[in-house]
Formats: sequence, C-alpha cells, structure tokens
Amino acid sequence: MAPSRIVRFFSIPPSVRSSAAFRTRWACLLAGAALLAACGEPPRPATPTPETAQERVIGPLPAAAGSARVSAATTPRAYRQDGASHLYGLNADRIYQGKLPPLIQAVGVLQVHLDAGGRVTRLEWMRAPRHVPRVMAEIERTVRAASPFPAPARMGGVVYTDTWLWDKSGRFQLDTLTEGQR
Repeated sequence: MAPSRIVRFFSIPPSVRSSAAFRTRWACLLAGAALLAACGEPPRPATPTPETAQERVIGPLPAAAGSARVSAATTPRAYRQDGASHLYGLNADRIYQGKLPPLIQAVGVLQVHLDAGGRVTRLEWMRAPRHVPRVMAEIERTVRAASPFPAPARMGGVVYTDTWLWDKSGRFQLDTLTEGQR
C-alpha cells in the first residue's frame, strides 16, 4: 500500500470526529486499552526493603539433611522459585549481595532433572560456561550437594532450568532471584 493511501485510510474527517458515536467508540477503545494495561504485572519496587530483600534472596531455610519441604508448583517455571530458594538457603554465604557488576565471569544455563522425591537425577547444560571449566564443575557440585530439593509433589518429578550468574569473586546469583546488574 502506498504511503498516501495509508494516510488517507487513517485520516478521519472532522465531521465524523465530532460525532457522539465516534467519541463513544474512542472512549471505549481507550478504556479497553487501560484495562489491558492494568492486567499486567505490578511494578517491582526499585530497592527492596531489608525484610523483603532477605526473604527474596535467602528464602526459607531448608532442613540440614536436605529439604523436608514439598513444592506446590504445578509447572517447571513455577518450580524454579522453589529450587532457587532452596539453593540460596544452602549457600547463603556464597550469594552475591546487591546488584552484580556490569561484567561477570560466567553465565551458565543449567537444566536440573529431579525425581518425585526432589533428588537430582541428571544435569544438562543448555549454555555451558566452557571458558571457565572450574565454574562449571562448581555449579554442578553445588546443585548435587543441594539434593534433595523440595519434592515436586504435584508433578511427580520436574525438569527445570535456571541461569547462573557467576562473579569473579566466586559468588553467584540465580536469574530467578537476581537483584540485577549495575
């Protein structure tokens, strides 16, 4: 369609614009757009309060011998939150506090296979940080040491994926619970 035809197609004569029916339709259209916009995710606070930051970063602490918790998640995406909270609870001293620096040492995407009891059955790299093999090994060791995870009772087993953001200090954040980057 030629540009002049597009302009003519969208141009509305003044006599139509001033009609009550046009204004009513336009108001309904705007109200519908506002309603759709309101259905979105609420904005997150720019800086979390100390209470919410600790709850979000560390999460509930699991039992010493592994997690006695049961996950209520019904999808692998929902289970990510439980898995990340479990890992943060067991590795609280290794979590990078605050926003990560602009350049981090490694980014790895790991798929974790869990059985119905929350035990790790397999790890599969979707994006391995091959340039730092010791980081790959440490991430795998950390995940295996955290077994058993919260039992995915409603799914009977789960395969979930999370992204590991690894700083050169040896501390990390998971994408699910990250505080972002500077």
